Amino acid sequence: MSRRHRAEKREIIPDPKYGDIVISKFMNSVMHAGKKSAAEAIVYGALTEIERKTRQDPVGAFHQALENVMPQIEVRSRRVGGATYQVPVEVRTERRQALAIRWLISAARARNERTMVDRLSGELLDAANNRGNAVKKREDTHRMADANRAFSHYRW
Repeated sequence: MSRRHRAEKREIIPDPKYGDIVISKFMNSVMHAGKKSAAEAIVYGALTEIERKTRQDPVGAFHQALENVMPQIEVRSRRVGGATYQVPVEVRTERRQALAIRWLISAARARNERTMVDRLSGELLDAANNRGNAVKKREDTHRMADANRAFSHYRW
């Protein structure tokens, strides 16, 4: 990590089908070993599956799922006088989105459906309905921050 200046943010091109930047970011996170077309097929397949199951706008369901997984508050380690405290801090907007995307993908990969398309669509639907492992992860993060509220005066 450079001390001189912050790394400049790269401009992300919206995805070709829906024209949504967040879906494009999600697709880039799903991608393995530079296989963009495979990631595209997985994400678009999952969105098509959601549309087929719910008969609603899949982009709306995707954004709802992401919103339900985004954490408001998290704990950060802080050393004070030889002791390490878990200090609850508010999460920046960009980090909230990045964490939600990461948690959704890891929860989808941990599921035991047959294909990644099925796993991802199942996890997105669960997250949109406020259940599933990704939402559980957010709840655990909030619970941890709530439990460590006593150390909030160590915030920096």
